[in-house]
Amino acid sequence: MKNYLAADTASKYLCVVLCYRGKKYEIFKDDCAMRHSSELMPAADKLFKEAGAEPAEMDFFACSVGAGSFTGIRIGIAAMKGFALATGKKILPVTTFDCAAYNGEGKKILCLCDALHAHYYACGYDETGSRTFPPAYISEAELCDLYAQGYELRTLENPDFLPADLPCVRVNPAIALAGAAEKLSENPAAFKEPAALYIRKCQAEIEKEAKASAAADTNAAGGAAE
Repeated sequence: MKNYLAADTASKYLCVVLCYRGKKYEIFKDDCAMRHSSELMPAADKLFKEAGAEPAEMDFFACSVGAGSFTGIRIGIAAMKGFALATGKKILPVTTFDCAAYNGEGKKILCLCDALHAHYYACGYDETGSRTFPPAYISEAELCDLYAQGYELRTLENPDFLPADLPCVRVNPAIALAGAAEKLSENPAAFKEPAALYIRKCQAEIEKEAKASAAADTNAAGGAAE
C-alpha cells in the first residue's frame, strides 16, 4: 500500500487521512466551517507526528476538488499542492462524488452535496460505477425525480439539508476519502494538476453579475428616454 496524505475541506467538516506503512491515521471534525485554513495544517502535522512519518516519505498527496464550498476547496488544493511541490511528489485530485460513490458497485447511486436554498450538487453512477448523470446543480423537484428513478442517495455531509422524506446514506468521509484515493491512484493518468470542480458560480459572482445587468438595463432605459 502506498504512503499518502489526503485532505477534504470541501464541506463544513474537515477530514484528513494519512496512510503510512499500511496503517491509516485520521482526523475528522464534523463542524469546521470557516476554520479550514487554521485547522488543516495543524491536523496534518499531528498525523505525521502520530505516525512517525515525514512528508518526503509520501508517495502522493490527495485533495478534494469539490463539489462543495468555494473557499474550502481552494484551501485544500493549496495545502496539498504545497506539500507536493515541496517534496517533488505527485498530487491526486479527488471529487466529493468519487468519495461518496466509493464501494457502491451494484447500486444506482446519486451523490449529493448541499448547494443551499433547497438546491443540490449531484452526480449519478450506475451499478458498474460508471457515471450516468454528470455533475449538476439541481432543484428539489429534480432531486425527487431522480430518486424516483431508483437512485440510492448518498452524501458525505450531515444529510439534514435534504427533504425529510428522502432517505439518504451518509458515507463515512474518512473511509470514503481513503478508498477513493487508493482506487484512483491505481491509474497513473489520475495524477494531475488539481482544478476546483465549480458546478456553478459562487454567490458573490452571481450577485455581481445581477447588479451589472441591472445597471446596464437602467442605462439602456435612460438612453432610450433621451
